[in-house]
Amino acid sequence: MFLRAPVFLFAAAMLAGCPMSDKNSQKAKGKKEPQMKDQSADASFQAFTGRLRKAVEMRDKAVLASMMAPNFGYRWDQGPADETPFAYWDRYRLWGELSKLTRERWMPNGSFMVVPPQFAQSESYPGFRAGLTMVNGSWRFAYFVSPQPAGDAAPEVQNAAEEKPLPTL
Repeated sequence: MFLRAPVFLFAAAMLAGCPMSDKNSQKAKGKKEPQMKDQSADASFQAFTGRLRKAVEMRDKAVLASMMAPNFGYRWDQGPADETPFAYWDRYRLWGELSKLTRERWMPNGSFMVVPPQFAQSESYPGFRAGLTMVNGSWRFAYFVSPQPAGDAAPEVQNAAEEKPLPTL
């Protein structure tokens, strides 16, 4: 009977050291986006980038569409509702830029693996960039965008004259 008071005091002292839910919610508010580890040596990542590289070289729109994230980003502004990334890439002759990027080394940047490596090192990188991310445990092609434009200008492509559009079938 006389042990109840010391046991109660001991239990109260132990519970006083437990974290409060308010502290956890404050930590969650200030939490940064999770940083992806370098996945470039991962077999599934290498297989995905190999398939992506091949699909871009072949301009295989069906395969590319199956590899894209549901919210794939291909332009900075809101494009026309009926426009596809492929039509945009055809119009501005961006297939060559995308092909060059897919041959570069992928680096982690936030929750993405990105190319070129210069973009991972500097958010103000002035060139084209692409990113891959994990969606439900599978790699997905998340975005391929031009440098962020100052206005409504079309993307600038180097050597656009060398890139010829495909003939219509």
